[in-house]
Amino acid sequence: MENFKEIWTPLKKNDIESLDVGDRIILHGEILTGRDAALPRLVKLMESGKSPLNLEGAVIMHTAVSLAGIAPTSSNKTEIENGIAPLSAAGVRMHIGKGALSLETIKMLKRHNSVFAVTPPAAALLTSKMVSSEVVAFHEEGMEALHLLEVKDFPAIVAVANGKSIY
Repeated sequence: MENFKEIWTPLKKNDIESLDVGDRIILHGEILTGRDAALPRLVKLMESGKSPLNLEGAVIMHTAVSLAGIAPTSSNKTEIENGIAPLSAAGVRMHIGKGALSLETIKMLKRHNSVFAVTPPAAALLTSKMVSSEVVAFHEEGMEALHLLEVKDFPAIVAVANGKSIY
């Protein structure tokens, strides 16, 4: 795609270092999903040394997965934003969501060599880029369980990188 950077998961350090605020990206590979219910539980398990997943190079999208599709939720909700720093420290290199993040979160993203990307506000477009979806943890949370998606040509825009923000 013209004027887009193509990136494959899992992300590597040089993938993140090459990104700047305003870059338009296309992701290929696997993306984890979670929001208000699953992400705090994942952080709690990580803190107790019982993470069910290896997060090195991971991408997490702040969304639920339902029959209606996928679209980002507000990433600056306390339940989600409080998990961005520990998830980044554990290896998550990209968070996908919506909304402005606090200056402290922006600093933590930079410290942990992670970025925050936003997607076009189009659930139908994002859903059409899903190749597959599998619940990988917290089944009882239903559409808010932790899902592993395989995506192809998944669009996003880098919103926070290298200590800078588009907000």
